[in-house]
Amino acid sequence: MLAVSMIGQIAGTIFVNGAPFLIPYLHLERGLSLVEAGTIAAAPLAGTMVALVAWGLVVDRIGERASMTAGLVIVTIAALGASLSPSLLGLGVWFFVGGIGAASANSASGRVVVGWFPANRRGTAMGIRQTALPLGVGISALVVSNLVDARGLATTMTVIAAICAIATLLAATLIVDPPRPNRTEAADLGHLANPYTRDNRLWRIHLASALLVVPQFTVWTYMLVWLIDDRGWSTFAASALLAATQVLGAAGRIGAGWWSDRVGSRLGPMRTVAIVAAATMLALGLLSSTPLAVSLIVIATAVTVADNGLAFTSVAEIGGPYWSGRAMGLQNTGQYVASALVPPLVGAVVAGQGYGFAFAAVALFPLLAIPLVPVRGEHLHDTV
Repeated sequence: MLAVSMIGQIAGTIFVNGAPFLIPYLHLERGLSLVEAGTIAAAPLAGTMVALVAWGLVVDRIGERASMTAGLVIVTIAALGASLSPSLLGLGVWFFVGGIGAASANSASGRVVVGWFPANRRGTAMGIRQTALPLGVGISALVVSNLVDARGLATTMTVIAAICAIATLLAATLIVDPPRPNRTEAADLGHLANPYTRDNRLWRIHLASALLVVPQFTVWTYMLVWLIDDRGWSTFAASALLAATQVLGAAGRIGAGWWSDRVGSRLGPMRTVAIVAAATMLALGLLSSTPLAVSLIVIATAVTVADNGLAFTSVAEIGGPYWSGRAMGLQNTGQYVASALVPPLVGAVVAGQGYGFAFAAVALFPLLAIPLVPVRGEHLHDTV
């Protein structure tokens, strides 16, 4: 279940997060401004953003396997449509549609993992599952950026469609929905009650996570073009480094999940990650013109992703078996609202003030997240 849910998430990530790696191609080869290229790159993120809550509701109602399979079918069709699109407008539309389909994997694969693992192993398991995002980004960095340079946009999107088709087949044939109490038992246990009316913990986690995703997507979106455009690296060298850094990001997520299992807390480690992320981005901004900058951005790619699994697991645990799909959908919605705004807005800041100023300014967002993380009164539950 862990492996197949990861593959589904990786496929969706390659489609959604592969779009930002088209920015150098759209900017340097097709002549678009960074703002225009960033807007097209944000289209799949926007599609995912508007569909996350709806897919969470679908997961809560019909289960994980059916939801993930249906969503990946949509992504596959959208990737094929993008490969045949004659215009940049059409490309943006197909990206948006594919983003809608990819949203299914976020809640469905998360539910598969939290449903099959007990509380004392769930943090590590979710950390492993969350590596699907940096692994998908790493694959995108190598495949999308180099393939679009060598073979063009149509071939690139066809390859992505093939990857998504394989993930669809695996989800349809191998996923088994995790057990959960029936509605009568759930009602007796209080699992049907709206967790958002009990206290403000979920809202605080959602807002903190949305703030923390800004430095993550700033680094993911602009590291490649920064290395090429500002530091003079070749496309291959820049994409290879970016792909390698995703391994660090994956290790950071697993380590954070393991840490949370050992200390019996998801939110304490999450607050610590926010502090380190703020310090790292500020240092990157201040030292962006020095030889230390490349090392700092590598560190940033690991640090800025470490909180995702912690927050996602905590949200599922608080939401319970009949609300976790919607809670994870809302969690991801806040993150995708922020991430969809990153490419065009940070692109505008870069165009006006330069990369160093943009990186330093982004440090404000994790700084604001620190007091929002609700570390008090945290309890881990087996029934999710």
